Amino acid sequence: MKVNTVKKDIAIIGGGPAGLAAAIGAYGAGVKDIIIIERGGEPGGILQQCIHNGFGLTRFKENMTGTEYAARCIAETQKCGIEILLNTTALKIDAQCSMRNARLEAGCARKTVTATNETDGIFTVDAKAVIIATGCRERGKGALNIPGFRPSGLFSAGTAQKYINIYGEGIGKNVVILGSGDIGLIMARRMTLEGAKVHAVCEIMPYSSGLRRNIAQCLDDFNIPLYLSHTVTYIHGRERLEGVTIARVDGNKNPIKETERFIACDTLLFSVGLIPENELARAAGVRMDAKTRGAEVDDSRQTSVPGIFACGNALHVHDLVDFVSEEAELAGRKAAGYVQNGAFNGDYIPVSNGAGVSYVVPQRINRLCGGEIKLYFRPDNIYKDVTVKVSDGERILKSAKRVAAAPGEMETLIVKPAEFSKAAGLTVTMEAAVWR
Repeated sequence: MKVNTVKKDIAIIGGGPAGLAAAIGAYGAGVKDIIIIERGGEPGGILQQCIHNGFGLTRFKENMTGTEYAARCIAETQKCGIEILLNTTALKIDAQCSMRNARLEAGCARKTVTATNETDGIFTVDAKAVIIATGCRERGKGALNIPGFRPSGLFSAGTAQKYINIYGEGIGKNVVILGSGDIGLIMARRMTLEGAKVHAVCEIMPYSSGLRRNIAQCLDDFNIPLYLSHTVTYIHGRERLEGVTIARVDGNKNPIKETERFIACDTLLFSVGLIPENELARAAGVRMDAKTRGAEVDDSRQTSVPGIFACGNALHVHDLVDFVSEEAELAGRKAAGYVQNGAFNGDYIPVSNGAGVSYVVPQRINRLCGGEIKLYFRPDNIYKDVTVKVSDGERILKSAKRVAAAPGEMETLIVKPAEFSKAAGLTVTMEAAVWR
């Protein structure tokens, strides 16, 4: 079977906000020969079903809906004339070249992306650089091992959002939500506005995993109760959901039997975490980070495989799309630099998380980068009056104050070459009393 091959400077896998921003970044840096491979029927990704506002406050200085944000990004991409292949699935990234047919152009070995769609069948994109912007998926009920049957009325929060906002379908009238991620909080409000009664949002952790503004605007403003340190212990009903049993959990997250109570409901939404989509990256030999479940990257967002970059929710799950676009645009610019100048020369410094921090991105920075670096990190608990410290062993290189910090809101800190150029490694920590 003959497989057609297309040659491009940069191939971007994923046409959501990260893929679009990466393309815009690369184009602005001088590389014009770009292709975006998107498996959906339109670009914009999950934003196309987000009709609520709160997007664009940082990037565009406007309060936009998700669809408006997506439209702005799509328009910028179209203005650049960047090719987008829709309804196209990337199957494989091959970064290995035999000595016989390996070619070096602009100092970098080419990569091959194998993809397929109904029009072209199976084909390959031969690229100098690949940017992985595949986003993330929701963790489903199957990962929770909740006893009971699988009646109708069980939805992931994102699926429920799609049914209501895209298809205009009602899904239930009496609702319980398990998990307090941002999509779950948004859907608590959305279901209420659709006329449903949201009886409870249960969160197994002692704190919410969503943005504080969403707790205020989506729960508090609608008098929807949030039960922290609670979970669903049983699903009732065979054909249609009839109710759930919830219970408080102890410090080891085990349900406390005597606290169990039944809530009658016909709909249960799961908002229990997002998982970066990285099957392609793993198959290509990219080294992964066990904490983020995304690729390990340097300050340019280049992975352990030269010429393969990662950004957006495929790299680590963001709470704001503005940060997704910011990081992806950086990845696009750096991928363009790789195409134009070849592999980076670098003296890399490891970056790690310390007390109070669950992870840091990037995991290494180039001592020779010549510019300031923004570190993205996430607190591991709720803190107030916190001090963020960046240290090299016992030596504190930088510190900054935060009034409050929480796992649901990613933090950032800028470090400058003068602060890290002579360091052996950087560790980010947070020091504060835990705020319950």
